[in-house]
Amino acid sequence: MATSSQNTKPHHDQLEGELQQLLLSLPKDKWFGFPMHLYQGFWCVDPIFEGIIASQTHFNAQDTDIMLASLPKAGTTWLKSLIFTIINRKNISHISQHPLHSKNPHELIPHLEFKVYKESQQDVDEIPSPRLFATHIPYLALPESIKSSKCRIVYVCRNPLDNFVSACHFWLEFDRNKGIKLDTEMIEEHLDKYCKGVLPYGPYEDHLLGYWNESMKNPQKVLFLEFEGLKKDTKAHIIRLAEFLNCPFSEEEAKGDAIDEIIKLCSLKNLKEMEVNKSGRVNQWYENKAYFRKGEVGDWTNYLTLPMAKRVNEIQEKLENAGFSFANYKMNL
Repeated sequence: MATSSQNTKPHHDQLEGELQQLLLSLPKDKWFGFPMHLYQGFWCVDPIFEGIIASQTHFNAQDTDIMLASLPKAGTTWLKSLIFTIINRKNISHISQHPLHSKNPHELIPHLEFKVYKESQQDVDEIPSPRLFATHIPYLALPESIKSSKCRIVYVCRNPLDNFVSACHFWLEFDRNKGIKLDTEMIEEHLDKYCKGVLPYGPYEDHLLGYWNESMKNPQKVLFLEFEGLKKDTKAHIIRLAEFLNCPFSEEEAKGDAIDEIIKLCSLKNLKEMEVNKSGRVNQWYENKAYFRKGEVGDWTNYLTLPMAKRVNEIQEKLENAGFSFANYKMNL
């Protein structure tokens, strides 16, 4: 008698074949050696492609779901820790027993296209409400159930200069053992791609504007945050975030140390020093420590010359032409 895995193998092989045929029909490029294909107007890294399609096809959002959306290296790890802590603060008796001390933020809020539908490590129906997920998928390409339900979306963006530099460091972490270092030639090559929109989940401006436009039309559905604003006035943003997540701070919490404790616990500096984030892997590609570098505003000045930086003006112009400009960050190039 055939086993269940044997029965499903032909079906899996058929899907694999269909996926390969689809990839052959799509424009392709590379980002730090990772093959990418242009699908539904954005660039998908090939190892995640299957998970993206599976999430679009199978994910059924619930009205109580909370989704964190962002481009890679826009503040995702920080926001995951903040959202999880805000939502679960009533269930944790003491800060020393917080799950962040034993689990990486990416374990606490799984990515749809990575953990849930690529690695298949979690049954979404077994997750208690409110379910917390994350995604890098652009708004227009999200599973339809997310857009049609009352599921709430928190979107965080980061200025393109810091986002680019942080992304360069992160993608190089995959080849860390090979001793490859970020040099001028590598920066020039990938900055050119970045400005042309050829980056994972990009173009940058399309990704940002997709969520920003929806936040303008439906602010009860999408909360749009800037990484720089969070850094500038973390407390005010956390209060705003808690209200959007339908779990506002009480008057007693606001007057006490509750918010300051959350800020301290979830700070990138504190997370970086936790033993759980110094070793181990949250996925097959990266060590936990790869998710914690600097998280600083303006770090791009340590890596990009002014002529390099001015090449992002085209991105900035596209954003401004669409009515968006950064409220908390001015490049002044």
